[in-house]
Amino acid sequence: MSAHSYEEALEHVARGRPEVMVLTAENRLAIRGLAEKLGPRFVDVGICEQTLVGTAAGLALRGRIPVVHAIAAFLTMRAFEFIRTDVGIAGLPVKLVGGVPGFLSEENGPTHQAIEDVALMRLVPGMEIFCPADEEELVAGLPLAIASPSPVYIRYNSRPATRQSRELVFGKAEVVGGGRDFALLSYGLMVREGLVALAELEARGIFGRLVNLRTLAPIDSQAIERAARETPLVVTLEDHLLTGGLFSIVSEHWARNGLSTPICPLALSGWFPPATLPDVVRHAGFTGVQIANRVAHELTR
Repeated sequence: MSAHSYEEALEHVARGRPEVMVLTAENRLAIRGLAEKLGPRFVDVGICEQTLVGTAAGLALRGRIPVVHAIAAFLTMRAFEFIRTDVGIAGLPVKLVGGVPGFLSEENGPTHQAIEDVALMRLVPGMEIFCPADEEELVAGLPLAIASPSPVYIRYNSRPATRQSRELVFGKAEVVGGGRDFALLSYGLMVREGLVALAELEARGIFGRLVNLRTLAPIDSQAIERAARETPLVVTLEDHLLTGGLFSIVSEHWARNGLSTPICPLALSGWFPPATLPDVVRHAGFTGVQIANRVAHELTR
């Protein structure tokens, strides 16, 4: 079976692995058809994220592989103690799927905006973090996430693919372009804008590369180090707060390995006004053209 949607991919994996269970905290948009198809292997606990994670941990202790779904802001913050204590300390293979993270929250206000989720999940030892650029990568990476013996946080992204991506391997980045004027490191939703920025800058005679990291844990340290050693400027691009996300990961790598290449971080300094997704991205200054302008300015400094 070739799955085209996340729901199809999850159903396919669940049918092949009877230990997989699907859980939700009344967040069924992406999995609305699975309750009928999976029967007792589908559990909706209601709007109780702590109960959701605690239940998943109990099921994992009994040999199940729970795939849980909730709005990312509530999953990572409201249930953080349960993720840390029940899942993290025991190293259980619970898969945490966070809906509408970052700019994908779009029309929701600050209470629903998960722009610190990566920082929180990085605090849990052994937690893997998967940030697909689109639904194609989400579908490709789902079997890898479920097969992992570790807990995994997935930044859910069902946006349509804008190009055919390369084979997905956890801990291995996808590098687009081979230019040496700059390197743009990104993940998730921002990859599509990074590709636009790459093309825009190429039209101006500035040639760089986009490093789609895909997983922030495990991170592709070699791709990051190559970017630092082969280009005069590294730009980190993310719809996440500056603290604790990709910029922090890269800065830590710089410090550990004695790298000195300048880093230009493009990240959020606070919550964004709710609007439609294109307006949110434009207002925050994260369209491909806006990113290209900021990179070009940085290169002239």
